[in-house]
Amino acid sequence: MRHQMPSNGNYVLQAPAEATVVNAEGKYVVPGGIDPHTHLSFPFMGQVSHESFLSGQSAALAGGTTMHLDFALPVDGDLEAGIKRHDQKSELAVMDYSYHVPITEWSEKVSSQMAGIVAKGINSFKFFMAYKGALMVGDELLLDGMQRCKQLGALAMVHGENGDAIALAQQITFDSGITGPEGHSISRPSYLEGEATGRAIKLARVTKTPLYVVHVMSKEAAEEIVKGRATGQKVWGEVVAGAIGLTDQKCWDPDFKIAAAHVISPPLRNKDHQMALRRALAGGHLQLVGTDHCGWNSTQKAVGRHDFRLIPNGIHGIEERLHVMWETLVNTGLIKPSDFVRLSSTEAAKVFNLYPRKGIITAGSDADIAIIDPNKQHVLSARTHHSALDTSVYEGMHIKGKVVTTISQGKVVWDNDKLSVEPGSGRFIRRQPFAPHIYTGVKEQEANWISEEFPYGPVPVKRKGDKAEGRDEL
Repeated sequence: MRHQMPSNGNYVLQAPAEATVVNAEGKYVVPGGIDPHTHLSFPFMGQVSHESFLSGQSAALAGGTTMHLDFALPVDGDLEAGIKRHDQKSELAVMDYSYHVPITEWSEKVSSQMAGIVAKGINSFKFFMAYKGALMVGDELLLDGMQRCKQLGALAMVHGENGDAIALAQQITFDSGITGPEGHSISRPSYLEGEATGRAIKLARVTKTPLYVVHVMSKEAAEEIVKGRATGQKVWGEVVAGAIGLTDQKCWDPDFKIAAAHVISPPLRNKDHQMALRRALAGGHLQLVGTDHCGWNSTQKAVGRHDFRLIPNGIHGIEERLHVMWETLVNTGLIKPSDFVRLSSTEAAKVFNLYPRKGIITAGSDADIAIIDPNKQHVLSARTHHSALDTSVYEGMHIKGKVVTTISQGKVVWDNDKLSVEPGSGRFIRRQPFAPHIYTGVKEQEANWISEEFPYGPVPVKRKGDKAEGRDEL
């Protein structure tokens, strides 16, 4: 890029002759979105989610997201095998990505593999407090895992729901004759999300481990995060686009296909929860927005036609996220465009130690950019999205503000409603441990917490009769 200084003293940028020039007049130029929570080709509940890396990432680019973090589920508890399987699935990737790794069981082998995975550039591990009999872990494993994460400088992530109580509530609900998708919402009440979230935060306080709570869907869970942060804990709360753009009303739709498409865990909530989460994001009480994109076709969801417990959990959103955020948060006046950048990109980059390579437009950062026309109106629909799914939970949602251009790795990949992607061009992005954004101050907190909570003098307390310097005190 060349600079010329005209007589008025203002710099004029001249693009090289071979460059593509994009006119962004009247538009917002923002860092490419970072989706911190996706499940592409995810093996779960006896099936594999329909959205592949190729289709899911293509959809992401059409929506202005240029980086995502996907979950590489272990194979029979083997973390390395899970990474290898996910590497094979990502061979056709068309944009930058990285992994989180769930921990579903505990052993010396798992603990050792965690260290090896961190060395490979993955700095986050997830613990499910739900899905009893499948992915769920108990408090003892969660404590072991948190301590190991802190040793390695990794981030502990939790799905906060009380799996034991939900398993009971599901059985009670089903036995009462409620077998449709509405039973999913009924059997996963918001207070069970709040209970588990609060418990995880308290366990993290015991271990002095930074904690990231995924897909916060309720007022109760948000309140627990606020309380934890108020004590000085290092806790982050992630909201998903569906939580601020949708409610659970569609789970009562008489058309099973529509109702089942809205099944996600924790479930979508009512309008009160939706508005509370929007306000929490606006006030900085919750810190970033992801999607929990886990795309299932209607034929896959149909497995649970007569038993809501069998409906594969998950909704999409990797393409819609920025649009839903713009409509529900910016257009409503709750946040400014600068806040939008933080919630959609910068905070995720900092939390997962991608910053300043990602999450900012500056010299030396990756050329990942989204251009938003704030006046362009459009309607979300399965007929126009780029996902491989045959339904859209956002069907008919009117949006003012559209991503009109996406630049990934310095190349224009979405412009004038046209995608231009190259399968295999995606890059796995390594993330170093001990992200400064989350680990700065952890050692100091650990060293000082006793004196702060119990300001009565040094410990251990010396008492008469204690052994000291090789003799008994008189």
